[in-house]
Amino acid sequence: MYMRDEEVAKRFGVARSTIWRWVQLGCFPKPYRLGPSTTRWHEKDIVAFEAQAAGR
Repeated sequence: MYMRDEEVAKRFGVARSTIWRWVQLGCFPKPYRLGPSTTRWHEKDIVAFEAQAAGR
């Protein structure tokens, strides 16, 4: 399942701009480009990030 930036931001309780800043800083998974103006995160990448952040 793919997630939009709005969905990812809501999941972490932050603004969309924060998600994109984290991506630029290299501390968050990069999204997949599905089209010229379409980017999405795969849910498995978000789950893996959460597990890593939780120290598992």
